Amino acid sequence: MAAKKRKTAKKAKAPELVDRRLMKALSHPGRVRCLAILNERTASPNELSEELRNGLSQVSYHIKVLREYELIELVRTEPRRGAVEHYYSAVHRALVPDDTWKDLPSSTRRGISVGILQELFDDAAEAMEAEAFDNRDGFHVSWTPLVLDKKAWKGLSALLAETLDGVFDLQAEATERLATEGKGSKDGIAATVALVSFESARSPAEGRKAPATKHS
Repeated sequence: MAAKKRKTAKKAKAPELVDRRLMKALSHPGRVRCLAILNERTASPNELSEELRNGLSQVSYHIKVLREYELIELVRTEPRRGAVEHYYSAVHRALVPDDTWKDLPSSTRRGISVGILQELFDDAAEAMEAEAFDNRDGFHVSWTPLVLDKKAWKGLSALLAETLDGVFDLQAEATERLATEGKGSKDGIAATVALVSFESARSPAEGRKAPATKHS
């Protein structure tokens, strides 16, 4: 007598904690930098190539990948010297939630971090060269070494997340005012806000202190 086959219940597929589409797209520092620019404004591959000082073919490939993963979209085309130039913009601001960051491969985390920091350094350097970095009242620059415990570290992360939410609120309010008051982009202030917290390589016993700090 043949043994009855035991039916095995199918396990429910666990939900993905990480958006693999986003992680794949941001696994290269060059794509991170392209997406950072397209989060702020519309640009073409030619413009990105000049700004990032990368070859046009390489930038075009990054744009192709970002578009395939639906992180950017084509917003307009313009005839340019017998060809058609394509202009892209980010579909939505790409942020990696804190609770998924730990699940990413270390190479992906490093690529995202390097891309963001490089974009910040380049932005700051250009502002310095243009003598705009510290030219406006209310600017802020600080570097603050700390020694924290686990509870304070979590509190710091929550505080920075709350601050970033407030920054986005200010951006939305400013965009609405500029639109309703009939002002163009020339009346806006191009600003950069960098929020960085990380575990330092120095020893907690080192007792390093911050130098002179400018607060608004």
